[in-house]
Order: sequence, then C-alpha cells, then structure tokens
Amino acid sequence: MKAAALLLAGSMALAACASDEEGGGSASGGGSGGGESAELQIGLAFDTGGRGDRSFNDSAVAGVEAAIEEHGGEVTELSPNADASNRADLLTQLADQGFNPIIAVGFAYSDVIGEVAEQYPDVTFAQVDGAVADAGSPENLTGLLFAEEQGSFLAGVAAALKSETGHIGFVGGVETPLIQKFEAGYVAGAQAVNPQIIIDRQYISPAGDFSGFNDPARGQIVAQGMYDAGADIVYHAAGGSGIGVFQAAAASGGRAIGVDSDQYQTVDPALQSVVMTSMLKRVDNAVQTFIGEFVDGNVAGGADEVYDLESDGVGLATSGGFIDDIQSDIDGYRQQIIDGAITVPTTP
Repeated sequence: MKAAALLLAGSMALAACASDEEGGGSASGGGSGGGESAELQIGLAFDTGGRGDRSFNDSAVAGVEAAIEEHGGEVTELSPNADASNRADLLTQLADQGFNPIIAVGFAYSDVIGEVAEQYPDVTFAQVDGAVADAGSPENLTGLLFAEEQGSFLAGVAAALKSETGHIGFVGGVETPLIQKFEAGYVAGAQAVNPQIIIDRQYISPAGDFSGFNDPARGQIVAQGMYDAGADIVYHAAGGSGIGVFQAAAASGGRAIGVDSDQYQTVDPALQSVVMTSMLKRVDNAVQTFIGEFVDGNVAGGADEVYDLESDGVGLATSGGFIDDIQSDIDGYRQQIIDGAITVPTTP
C-alpha cells in the first residue's frame, strides 16, 4: 500500500510538471476576445517570393514578429507553389491546423480568401492589399489597404528633384490595378515638379502572371533599358525583382528607388549607394496593429482598414541621407496631400 501511494504521488507530480512545461513556452497576458497570448497561433500565407524578398513579404514578417514580441505566441508561414495555384490550399491548411488569426499577404488571394473564410466562420482572417468587398464581404475578414499612390507621389517628387537628366523610369512587377496605383502616383508627383520630365514605364509580366514579382534577372533587363535610354533614376514596384533594378542602377551609375520596406537597410551593402530612397508601405505596422486588435478582441471584421500619409501608413525612407537636401520640398507636398489640396490619381 505504501508503494502504491508513493507511485500515485510520483505520477501526480510528473503530471503537474508536464502541465507546467506545456503552458510555459509562450508569454503570458493578452486581452479578451482573441484568447490569451499563450494560445496565440498566427498563420501567415505569403505572396509570390515568400520570406526573404527583402520587400513586401518581409515587411509582413516584421509586423508578425513585432506582434509576437509584444503579445507572445507563435507563427507558421506557408508560401505558394511555383505557379501560385495553391493559395486556397494554404489558407485551408492553416485553418484546419487551428491557426487564428490567419493573414494572407497580397491581392492575389482575393479570388479565394472569401470562400475559405466562409468555410471557417470562427477563424479571423486578414488580407494585405485585399478589399473585403472583392472577396465577397465575409464578416470574419479584414482588408489591410494602403494609399500607395500617395507615397509614390512623394517618390516621384524626389525623383524629379534629384534627376540630372530630366528622364526617369518606373518598373512594375505585374500589370495590375494595384501596381498601377504606384505608377499613377509616381508619374503625378514627378510631373508636379517638372511637367516636361520624361518617364519610361514598363511591367515585367502581364496581369495574371505573377512571376514578375520574383524575377530579378528580368527586372535588371527592363531597368537597364531605361538607364541606357537616358534615365538616371528608376522606381520599382516589383517585389523580389527589385534587386535586379538595383543591380542595373549600379552597373549604369544611376540611382533607384525601392518599395515597401526601407531597402537601403535590406540590400547587399554593395548596392546601398544606389538606393536613393524607398517608398515605405507600412505593411509591418498594419499587420502588427491587426494582431493587437485580435488579441484585444477589437477586430470589427467585414471592413477595410486604410493606411495613408496622414496615418503614416506610407511615406519615404531617409536612410543614407540622399534626400535630406530636398526634405522640405517633400514635406510641403506631403502636407498638401493630407490637406486635400492635391488629389493623387490611382490610375495611369
């Protein structure tokens, strides 16, 4: 009987230790509605290029990592296959495995995320660059949108003010309405400074072909043609293909403007000197804010959150100091946009 009692006590002690270990891996705390942060399991479905694109996807990663540092939790990341035909499968896999919230990165998920969200009404979804209406308006989906045209307008201002040839360029990854917003804003900003400026514009791949976001070699060829034609500054909105634009700038003695994240901080140091500035699209802030809202139980759902110049959702990076001398001009245009004196177009 004594042996049995000792055995029972030992078993209870081991069970208690196991229970402590299971709950000890995540930070404590959290708010109501989203569950305690020890249970926070984030699913992240990437756009083409995935982690390591040093641009759009990596900015989403930064937002998730900042949220985890603040609230605790873990993240599982999935990337599309070569032709990106498995986007719905990625979201379904994350939902089946119990991840909540699930964040889809990129407008290309708009065709599938609405149907998946309806199949999992107890899971909270968010889509970067996707409007809820485009996905069928499910109540458990939040769209994280940006005024890319406003930030790109300032990029155009900077390019026109710094160009020595009066000739600049724009390289888009895929010819879609979203990337055309970058083009439209850039052209409008440059022409606001110099109505006679020459602006070359070209896309790496047509609508429906998302390879243009992950083809640095093609990005380099397209940009090189612009530099050879006389452009001295080229702005890219091409995701992972932007590295090729920077390489063309270095080979031509020109300059380039990055996109989404501060690419001066992410490129190979050998290319830093050509990155004049970057149009910041604060995907990191939007993702971090959304996860915080989920933890606090404050996600409204069925609506879009829009990040613009006024909310610092877009802007220009100043790393390297290359635009310090024109900062007052940039600030002037920024304020005019915020005040409504300038309305930036969203189509070319």
